[in-house]
Amino acid sequence: MEQFVIQGGKPLRGAIDVRGAKNAAFPILAATILTDEDCIVENLPLVEDVYRMLEILEGMGATVEWLEERTVKINTRAINPAKIKKDIVARFRGSVLLMGPLLARFGKVSLPRPGGDIIGARPIDTHLDAFSQLGVKILASNGKVVLEKPEQLTGDTVILNEFSVTATENVLLFAALYPGVITVKTADQDYPIQELIKALERMGAGISLSALHVIEVRGKQQLGGMKHRLMFDPIEAGTFIVMAAAAKGEVLVQNVETSFLELFLKKLKEFGVPMQIEAKQNGLANIKVLPWKKLKIDSIQTFIYPGIHTDLQSPLGVLATQAAGSTLLHDPLYPGRLKYLEELNKMGAEIYIADPHRAIINGPCRLFGTDLGTFDLRGGAAMIIAALIAKGKSTISNIYQVDRGYEKIEERLQKLGADIKRITV
Repeated sequence: MEQFVIQGGKPLRGAIDVRGAKNAAFPILAATILTDEDCIVENLPLVEDVYRMLEILEGMGATVEWLEERTVKINTRAINPAKIKKDIVARFRGSVLLMGPLLARFGKVSLPRPGGDIIGARPIDTHLDAFSQLGVKILASNGKVVLEKPEQLTGDTVILNEFSVTATENVLLFAALYPGVITVKTADQDYPIQELIKALERMGAGISLSALHVIEVRGKQQLGGMKHRLMFDPIEAGTFIVMAAAAKGEVLVQNVETSFLELFLKKLKEFGVPMQIEAKQNGLANIKVLPWKKLKIDSIQTFIYPGIHTDLQSPLGVLATQAAGSTLLHDPLYPGRLKYLEELNKMGAEIYIADPHRAIINGPCRLFGTDLGTFDLRGGAAMIIAALIAKGKSTISNIYQVDRGYEKIEERLQKLGADIKRITV
């Protein structure tokens, strides 16, 4: 088992690059199933979740060739869904995105229910309900889900039960290979959706955002290959910006996709975090975070795009422990997102958890190093931030959760001056 050992209180100085967007990689890798032709995906983050998705594709018979360090060429012409590695699917949440493309191409798909973060119930009911609205036959029992496509769809409009990123993606992936028009309502439109739309359009599908949270897909019976360069990860960028702010560091975060972080950046400025934003080409920016003099955070509320991402709530919760006064933290999406707050209390924070979605954080609090657990990917990032600003030594266990989404994070933080080591115990 591996752990991070962190000696807190070290100043953070320097520059850190943002890697490719993990959550945008999954649907685009899944989209390669929709064509017999080669697909090239560039700027992939080298993280565990991406490796698992590629492993699943290879297990079914896809050829995966690394052209460069972050560029992969995939051909799924010879895949056989019967050979899918069910053990990986069962513990990897991103595998739910195989449902739509496999159903579209083969007419039937059988998958175990996917695993993932321990952040509360994340059932796939919204996915199944979406497909049932199109006439897809669904059988679910003993932890397995079987979907069968009818000869002719009985519906052409899907109304999602919630603003689900992955359910939106699954329907888009299915609809792209259907020679007709399928409309998705209550559709999420966050960055992974927008990236997927670009990739599917390159493959030949016609997709338009016809109204607010409405996506219209004009699919084709046959799609071509594509070459797609993955965007940089807004969540990783936001995490590093908050990390620098919490540590009162002077850090330049490079390759920030600011169009997906507008409210987040606005709120940080209102909280008292000084930043210098240098715009670059293609919507990117370099953001320099400077030490703050006074931090005041009345409330933090996450919401669907274009709101503040739920994935940034955990880092912001750590930042709130350093702010003067009380902060209301509200995350309406996942009931398990606040588990990390219990670990912060162990470090000396004063946090009152009102219910699974709300908490009051009183600050400023001096945090002290201790032994910490990691319940999910973003909570793991929060524990690293907390340990970096705490007095003394902290150990963080279950760091595989962090490796799922942050590439070699200890090496990158060491270059900023952080005292962080990966050890095997």
